[in-house]
Amino acid sequence: MKIYVFGTRGFPGIQGGVEKHCEYLYTELSDQYNITVFRRKSYLPDTCLDNFDKIHFIDLPSTKVKGVETFIHSLLCALYCLIKRPDIVHIHNIGPGMFTPLLRLFGLKVVLTYHSPNYEHKKWNYMAKQILKLSEWLATHFASAIIFVNKKQMMRFNHTIQQKSSYIPNGVHIKPILSDSEYIEQLGLIPQEYILCVGRITQEKGFDYLIDAFIEAQIPNLKLVIAGGIDHKSDYAERLLQKARQYQIIMPGYTDGKNLQQLYSHARLFVLPSYNEGFPLVLLEAMSYRLPLLASNIEANLLLKLNENDYFKVGNVLDLAQCIQEKTCCSFKQEQYQLKEYTWKNIGLQVKQIYRSLK
Repeated sequence: MKIYVFGTRGFPGIQGGVEKHCEYLYTELSDQYNITVFRRKSYLPDTCLDNFDKIHFIDLPSTKVKGVETFIHSLLCALYCLIKRPDIVHIHNIGPGMFTPLLRLFGLKVVLTYHSPNYEHKKWNYMAKQILKLSEWLATHFASAIIFVNKKQMMRFNHTIQQKSSYIPNGVHIKPILSDSEYIEQLGLIPQEYILCVGRITQEKGFDYLIDAFIEAQIPNLKLVIAGGIDHKSDYAERLLQKARQYQIIMPGYTDGKNLQQLYSHARLFVLPSYNEGFPLVLLEAMSYRLPLLASNIEANLLLKLNENDYFKVGNVLDLAQCIQEKTCCSFKQEQYQLKEYTWKNIGLQVKQIYRSLK
């Protein structure tokens, strides 16, 4: 079967939860399917090594203009699919899903992966949010099958939508905990003497109030690291960078590969302060490194059923500061988490069942 994929900026070396989801999922599926992934040229790193012998890439022109890039790239992808006519088109996210009716009109089968209700993100204005809500309606009503990474999101929809939907969460690759520390030493860090947070620098990630909480907590000899890149320049990102410089918060930018492994391997505590998540892949990664955790008490994070003292009130600086103090007041100890449900092999098998059902 030929599977064409769009709705991701691409991989490898491109920041984003959807991008990591696609990289791991299609690597798992590439032995049994002919996978073609559309990528956005403007996001490809200068030294993009495509070590994926069984995955094909089509790199199409794109802009980095917020609100425009997704529409233009998804339109080009949809037109390409209409010409090549794969067995299945797999679309990620509701924005690109606006072209689902067009693909279905010409007889193509479409699988939609619903990652999150993007219109809840603070970066979008009123008009953009209405367009995204329309895209959600078009994508969910016309898709042949739908995958929800968040079960609570699936339950919001009516019975007709749920009948063609499946809940398949994000997964995680268990990577070795590294003893190497060259990279963190370059950043001026000492093992187990820093708090780690990972994610794209956008408002919905809540890094601004995390910095305020870290300052409020006043933990001697403990540093804060926020590893993430800036896709679009904004007043929010500029304010965050200024505050980071003022309080000596370490922001190394987008980090991946061995460098990211080192950051996870030697962290004292991992914090995810997000206002919105689809299904928190970075939280799963932190769990795979057996790190102590603090996560905002939003719906997506609660799905992981962590201990009660692993959650704090979203957006609440004082509550987060108190939780940081409590988590770091004693000596460092690795945690144990159950991650069997979240293996990519298991997730790949479930996606295969959906593909087979559409033959």
